[in-house]
Amino acid sequence: MSGKSEFTKSELTRARILDAAIGLFRTQGFEATTMRGIAAEAGVALGGAYYYFESKNAIVLAFYDRSRQEMAPLLEEALASSRDLRSRLGSMIEVKLRYFLPNRDILAALAGRTDPADPLSPFSEQTRVIRDADIQVFAQAVADSRTKVARDLAEHLPRLLWMYQMGIILFWIYDHSEGQQRTHKLLDSSLDLISGLIKGSSLPFLAPFRKRAVKIIESVM
Repeated sequence: MSGKSEFTKSELTRARILDAAIGLFRTQGFEATTMRGIAAEAGVALGGAYYYFESKNAIVLAFYDRSRQEMAPLLEEALASSRDLRSRLGSMIEVKLRYFLPNRDILAALAGRTDPADPLSPFSEQTRVIRDADIQVFAQAVADSRTKVARDLAEHLPRLLWMYQMGIILFWIYDHSEGQQRTHKLLDSSLDLISGLIKGSSLPFLAPFRKRAVKIIESVM
């Protein structure tokens, strides 16, 4: 019983440090925030903060993972609301925009870290598990929808849709229009185009163009 209590206390301390860090990232910015400041904000010794997180990078990775876990049921709900692919994709991305809205400034501070060699990059080895889980949700969105997708394209489509989502989120991060209305207009119009292209890709007369596109995709993935 005592082991269970200690484990619970440990998890609570870890969560408190993570919450303190996120709060400081919001108010001070990622670069200006220090591990010492995070420890003080969380009410733990500096050594205690390092016990749970070896660096600020580790804290950000934990933030990403927490976000993935907390959004999972919201995304499942979005998928369950419709079998129309366009609606599903739109609902999924809107879930993420709403979820990340309080931490938009944090994402802005990290947006330039796209080099796969950077551990905080969405393309890095350190973020692979989170990235793959997200791509799998797109795979589910496609597989359970009413839209028929050609087999050669279906293999790559979830990753392409994930990259499309990343582009929308990046645009949203720097969108200073009221309520980020420009982003929502872009999402709405681009989904019309993308869903139309996906549906049309299975038409026989478009097969040569689709196969050429698939070869290009395979050459860069």
